[in-house]
Amino acid sequence: MQMTMNEKTLADRIDALEARLMFQEETIETLNKTITEQWLKIDALTRQVAGLGERLQEAEAHAPAEEETPPHY
Repeated sequence: MQMTMNEKTLADRIDALEARLMFQEETIETLNKTITEQWLKIDALTRQVAGLGERLQEAEAHAPAEEETPPHY
């Protein structure tokens, strides 16, 4: 069975679309993995900043009172 020129063109277009779709699916999967990794890092950094804020508040609360320097300094 021989393809007509129109069928050949149509088959070529379908092949091109399938190739583009495959590339897009790979790109979407890569982007999804990247976003997931970034959110995990953001979450870890957010928790770290919150912990450091708590430590800073504790340190400030327990810090000795600052002595005022005399005006002639």
